[in-house]
Amino acid sequence: MAGETVITVVGNLVDDPELRFTPSGAAVANFRIASTPRTFDRQTNEWKDGDALFLSCSVWRQAAENVAESLQKGMRVVVQGRLKSRQYETREGEKRTVFEIEVEEVGPSLKYATAKVSRTTRQGGGGGFSGGGAPADDPWATPAAPQQGGYGAPQGAPQQGGGQGGWGGPPQGQPQSAPANDPWATPGVSSEEPPF
Repeated sequence: MAGETVITVVGNLVDDPELRFTPSGAAVANFRIASTPRTFDRQTNEWKDGDALFLSCSVWRQAAENVAESLQKGMRVVVQGRLKSRQYETREGEKRTVFEIEVEEVGPSLKYATAKVSRTTRQGGGGGFSGGGAPADDPWATPAAPQQGGYGAPQGAPQQGGGQGGWGGPPQGQPQSAPANDPWATPGVSSEEPPF
């Protein structure tokens, strides 16, 4: 991967993402973005649009399904990934070069909009570090019920959630060594041990 060009582009989706599946079942979403630079012309006191850069983008696996479900034509997005060039010849014999992005991260731009993010459950073999869904005893898994307390809770306020794991407390069956009202404490780690 050394030597690859990693770029971040902000632009608008030209069309809705197109979700497809490979014969082996891997999801891939293809979409195009247009990134148009704007400059302010002091003589006319107006904004001027430059030439639009159109880029084809592809994203794989669970992220592809998330993109297809979350993004649509016209949305302003931030895309980060590896820039690739591909050459081809048209039917008329003209040689063309296109630039594409193999997407690592993508999301809506929040400069002029808001978004509500919800975590998805991981599917097996999705290229993550654990190679599938999070086990039931995973202390970093998203809890099933919303947690109360923690950051922003008044001192001494009881935490709710009954020690379900996640951010609300230690996993069941493990002692809690940090005070219950310490939002920065790592469950099961004393202050003498480094957290890594």
